[in-house]
Amino acid sequence: MEIRFEKRDVLKEKPDQKNLGFGKYMTDYMFVMDWTKEEGWKDARIVPYAPITLDPACVTLHYAQETFEGLKAYRTDEGKIQLFRPEMNARRMITSNERLCMPGFPEDMFVEAVKALVKVEQDWVPSEPETSLYIRPFMFATESALGVHMATSYKFMIICCPVGAYYAEGINPVRILVEDELVRAVKGGTGFTKCGGNYAGSILGQVKAEKLGYSQVLWLDGEQRKYVEEVGTMNIMFKIAGEIYTAPIEGTVLAGVTRDSMIHILRDWGYTVNETRLSIDDLMKAGCDGTLEEIFGTGTAAVISPVGELRYREDTVIVNDFKIGELTRKLYDTLTGIQWGKLEDKYGWTVEVK
Repeated sequence: MEIRFEKRDVLKEKPDQKNLGFGKYMTDYMFVMDWTKEEGWKDARIVPYAPITLDPACVTLHYAQETFEGLKAYRTDEGKIQLFRPEMNARRMITSNERLCMPGFPEDMFVEAVKALVKVEQDWVPSEPETSLYIRPFMFATESALGVHMATSYKFMIICCPVGAYYAEGINPVRILVEDELVRAVKGGTGFTKCGGNYAGSILGQVKAEKLGYSQVLWLDGEQRKYVEEVGTMNIMFKIAGEIYTAPIEGTVLAGVTRDSMIHILRDWGYTVNETRLSIDDLMKAGCDGTLEEIFGTGTAAVISPVGELRYREDTVIVNDFKIGELTRKLYDTLTGIQWGKLEDKYGWTVEVK
């Protein structure tokens, strides 16, 4: 793929690596590529970060035909920069696009585009502990015409931002509210895709949780409001009586890259991982009888997030005395050790940017 590069006259001042927050500071450049029904993918370019000009009748503004991904670049102690399983993000975006009737962006081009942009922005990859460069590929329809249909033109873009911890709490346990009125996804819908509509529909539940002092929402299945599925920005796992439970990928739960990685590691360590439907009643019962040992969310942004409290209706369960669990800590240290190059990557998950 030939990528045109347009250099900006003045580079931005880089932020303090010790106070990055999450998603606040965008880098100097962005990757852009266009698709039309007549020509397919064309004009790959890395250009200065700038606003996007859209016609008021742009299909995406009215009918939300867009998808996105999220991954990170990590700087090792030796100064190398590496990605973590970018091909999985590429494949998931293809799956999301298929569901929303959008053109697929080929896996090899996706990885090449990410590597090319990160190489240009390598000075933005932070080196402070627990920091990384967050990478946001996204695609949206650009056709200007009112009417619900598959658009005739699209734009694929990638932007980046240096980040610290996703949650202000860091690796400390968070409090989660179980939502039993609103629903996030149903079978046959778009719950398994990474599209903005899924997240927009979850905000009301998040607002409700925050008003009650909780960091996140645990969503139940949309049909019976009975089985636990995922948290607003993460997959979630439960350690009950020594075994791991997590919702199956059956059309309503996102196929998380971190989720998949954790399952591989856990099974290598000899744990039984049950990808099965777990009812909220059984989960709360386990919390009451002491068999619920740990809960942790998994996702690219937060990596792993221990849960210290779970509230369902009027019942509250404190998990592991509101302390990070031994297994949760070990998983976090192992996965981040691989991502930052501190531990051997025996799975072949990391991809160096040269």
